[in-house]
Amino acid sequence: MNGLEFLYKTAAGRIILRPLVSRPVSVLSGKLMDSKASKVLIRSFAKKNDIRVEDYELDNINCFNDFFCRKIKDGLRPVSDDPLHLISPCDGLLSVYKISSDTVLNVKQSEFTVSGLLKDEALAREFYGGYALVFRLCVNHYHRYIYFDSGRQQENVKIRGIYHTVRPVALEQYPVFIQNTREYAVINSDNFGKAVQMEVGAMLVGRIVNDNPSSCDVTRGEEKGHFEYGGSTIILLIQKDKANIDDRFINSSEVPVVMGQTIGLSA
Repeated sequence: MNGLEFLYKTAAGRIILRPLVSRPVSVLSGKLMDSKASKVLIRSFAKKNDIRVEDYELDNINCFNDFFCRKIKDGLRPVSDDPLHLISPCDGLLSVYKISSDTVLNVKQSEFTVSGLLKDEALAREFYGGYALVFRLCVNHYHRYIYFDSGRQQENVKIRGIYHTVRPVALEQYPVFIQNTREYAVINSDNFGKAVQMEVGAMLVGRIVNDNPSSCDVTRGEEKGHFEYGGSTIILLIQKDKANIDDRFINSSEVPVVMGQTIGLSA
């Protein structure tokens, strides 16, 4: 039994887990990762997770968090020039779900509704019959993300929670995406109608850093923000009859994708 299995699957582990997933512990972990002393962790982290350091801009790395949210070099995450292409907003493992009025997602036995996810039942109803695209980021993934389409973004909505890991062992035990801290923007997009782009924090992620928290015009491919240390998740909600998702993502779960990759077309 590994450490995460102990924490999530045993009575003693769950007692220890309670303070670990609290906001103060996540904030403290973030501060430690911001310290200069944390630079000693970078080399072993990159080696363990097979990160190609030559792909990234590393001139101003002063702590572990600087490395974790490092920027990739120009040209390595191209975005299709066709605005009718639905693009992935991030690197990650993609699962696609048809949205219904009751159970929306079933991720490793963790079920939740769109209304519970958004804490807004009226907004949730607008997406019935559409798609929920769930991008699970692991620690080795690129942790910056972009806008999936151009349009007008409404002011960000922040929902405080606690920070569970998004690894399968946690998904088996808790409705992780409901409990975790999350932030989302409603976007009136140019090519895919009204959409929601949401960021979900995970264990030891003290901050979801969005560059444009206020209402503003946004551009497809523009950087929306980044996660600091930990695995995380991005969820994209698209209304009915607004997009045709590629069959390879409809018929499989947790398919690897990269930021800017075409995953569907405007309907």
